Amino acid sequence: NINIINGNDEAAIIANTDLQSLITSDRSYLYVDVGGGSTEFTLYSGGEVVASRSFKLGTVRILEGLVGHTIWEEVETWIKEVTKGHTRIDLIGSGGNINKIFKLSGKKDGKPLTYFYMVSFYEFLQSYTYEERVIELGLNLDRADVIIPATEIYLKSMNFCKSNQIIIPRIGLADGIIRMISYDENFGNQLLY
Repeated sequence: NINIINGNDEAAIIANTDLQSLITSDRSYLYVDVGGGSTEFTLYSGGEVVASRSFKLGTVRILEGLVGHTIWEEVETWIKEVTKGHTRIDLIGSGGNINKIFKLSGKKDGKPLTYFYMVSFYEFLQSYTYEERVIELGLNLDRADVIIPATEIYLKSMNFCKSNQIIIPRIGLADGIIRMISYDENFGNQLLY
């Protein structure tokens, strides 16, 4: 049987990944997993999940003009509310687009990307047409269009929580599902991808 999971379930599964190895108790982290249809946000502080929410803010939705100003306002309000009083917030980025951005940066694994780098990369991407991003930058056909709105989501998230860097651990939904299956065989029988 195939079960469709909603955005909140997806956020909970992602929160069940091995992020604990990255998270220290002396600071706060906003985990942002950008997909085509939605983006999941999870705030960690003191090594624990403080809040988690999914928004219908995805790269494909943005490209199709389905994300209005209201959604961005909801995301901004939620991020600012849950991060209020938290200092030294780092973003943790998840998803195929941020993994590609990180690969193109040439940085070594474990090194964060700065807000300044992300702004520069966003401007760099926008200077190319879709075809140039495929031919000159070597992006896959299904990546060359969605990478720009994905970068916008990460940048705005960084801005909303006043983060100056993004950590890319290269883990996501699949990792959370695998972990859940390994701990609960019944879950593996209920969910099939």
